[in-house]
Amino acid sequence: MNNLQNKIGNHRVDELAKCYQTPTFFYETETIKERIKDVARADVIRYAQKACSNIAILKLVQQQGVKVDAVSAGEIFRAVTAGFQTGDGKSDIVYTADIFDDDAISLIKKYQIPVNVGSPDMLGQLGTFAPGSKVTLRINPGFGHGHSEKVNTGGDLSKHGIWYKDIEECLSLAKNAGLTVHGLHMHIGSGSDFKHLSKVCEAMVTHAKKVGPSLEVISAGGGLPIPYQKDKPRIDLNAYFDLWDKTKADIAAAIKHDVQLEIEPGRYLVAESCTLLTQICSIKRMEENLFYLVNAGFDTLIRPAMYGAYHEISISPANTSECKEMQDVIVGGPLCESCDVFTQQEGGFVSNRLLPKAQVGDYLLIHDAGAYGAAMSSNYNSKRLAAEVLLTCDSHHLIRKRQTMEDLIKNEQIPDFLK
Repeated sequence: MNNLQNKIGNHRVDELAKCYQTPTFFYETETIKERIKDVARADVIRYAQKACSNIAILKLVQQQGVKVDAVSAGEIFRAVTAGFQTGDGKSDIVYTADIFDDDAISLIKKYQIPVNVGSPDMLGQLGTFAPGSKVTLRINPGFGHGHSEKVNTGGDLSKHGIWYKDIEECLSLAKNAGLTVHGLHMHIGSGSDFKHLSKVCEAMVTHAKKVGPSLEVISAGGGLPIPYQKDKPRIDLNAYFDLWDKTKADIAAAIKHDVQLEIEPGRYLVAESCTLLTQICSIKRMEENLFYLVNAGFDTLIRPAMYGAYHEISISPANTSECKEMQDVIVGGPLCESCDVFTQQEGGFVSNRLLPKAQVGDYLLIHDAGAYGAAMSSNYNSKRLAAEVLLTCDSHHLIRKRQTMEDLIKNEQIPDFLK
C-alpha cells in the first residue's frame, strides 16, 4: 500500500473531506461484493453483522444473497429493518448467544427467529417460549485460537458455547423441551490457523455422530482473517473449503445423508472495504519521538487500543505538493488516555511507523477499518460518533449522519430535585 494516497476508491480524498468532514468511515461497495464472491463455495454465507451493522451494509450483503447472524435483539431489529426474511421456517436471521434476555425473547417470538444456543440453560427456556423449534448447538470443543487472547472463543477460559463433554446431556435437555437439534456450530476464535482448523473439523465429525440423523447443518463460524499488513499473504480459501468439504463428506457417511455448510464471516466481508479518514491537527516532538495527532481516537476505532491491532496508514496532503520524505512517527488521537495511539502493539507498547513527512491540515487515512470500527465506536470523552459513507464507482452516499451535540444528551435529563 502506498503511504501517499489521494483517493479512496475512485474519489478524491480532499473532495470527500470537504463534503463529509472528518473523521468519517468510507466503505467501498465493490470490495464487499468481491469478498462475498471469495467465499461462495459455502452452502450458506451468513454475515456476522457485529463486525459492521449499519443497515445500508446489511442491505448490500442481503442483495448479494447473504443471510445474517444476530447476537442481540438490536441486531435482529437491524436485520429485519434491512429486509431479511423471517418466519414460516424460512428465516434468513439466526440468533446466536449464550443467554436470552427479555428483548431477544420478544423478537424471537415475534419473528420466529431460529436460535443457535450457547448455554444449556437456554434449551429449557427456548422450549418454554418456542416449543417445537429446531435448534443449533454452539459447541466449545475444549480448545481455542485467535490472533489475540481477547478474540479466543474456545477452551475452558472462554464463556462461549456448550462444553463438549455436555453434548449428550444437552441432547436430552432438547428432547425433553420438545426441540429438534438440527445444527452444530463451532467457532474457536478470530484468525485461521489450519492446524487448529483441522482439530475443529475432527471435533465437528465426532460431535455430529452424537447428534445423528436429525443433523441438517454444520456451521464453521467466522474468524476468516484478512492481511492487515501489506506484506502478509491472504488466507488459502481453497485449502479452507477443502477441509470443510471433507468434514461434510465424513459426516454424511456417518449419518447417512448430506449436511449443509454455513460460514459466518464478518471481518472478512467488510474490513478491507473501509478507510477511516482523519485529519492531522497537531505535530509535536517528545524528545526523540515525533507525534502526528489526529481528530479520531479509540472512541472512533478501538482495535489498536484494545489488542494492539495493526492498520496500514497513509497520508494525503491537503495541498498539491506531495513530500516523499519519510520519517518515523507515532500516530495518536485526542482522548485523555495514554492508550489512545493507533501505532501500538499488543500489550500497549507504543511503536513508530515510517510515514511521509506531513503538515498540520493534511489527511491521514487508516485502512481496513470496516470491521469493529464504527460498530465499536463510542461517545467516550463526549466525542460525537463519526459519519459513515458508502462509495460506488461513481457516487457516494451518506449512510449514517455525524452525531450532533444535541444527540449526545438527548436521552439524559436533570431530575427535578436538582433544578
